[in-house]
Amino acid sequence: MSYFSSTAWWWPYLFILAAGFAATDIWRFLGVYFGGKLSEDSDLLVLVRTMATALVAAVIGNLIVFPGGALAHTLLILRIAAAGLGFIAYLLSGKRMVVGIIVAELLLLAGLYLDF
Repeated sequence: MSYFSSTAWWWPYLFILAAGFAATDIWRFLGVYFGGKLSEDSDLLVLVRTMATALVAAVIGNLIVFPGGALAHTLLILRIAAAGLGFIAYLLSGKRMVVGIIVAELLLLAGLYLDF
């Protein structure tokens, strides 16, 4: 069975839904099933958390250094400053994520408004 197996209008949507489920959700269910049996302090879960955090940091770094859309028209120093000041605001606010995000967003918006 392939994407071009049927000419019905709903077939592409069903195919994408099934393929997306097979590629991601099955692994999530397996992770929940096996992860529920592991101790929260086990070496395996520490490794998984570490790798997940590293992947998120890599994506954020990639978005800062190689942005798309409106951010591509801003200076690199503005994007780095927004991320840095957002992180400092996060730490100073008692690790409230929303504060760090708002500070970084406001700095980026000010930079876009002032054409930095």
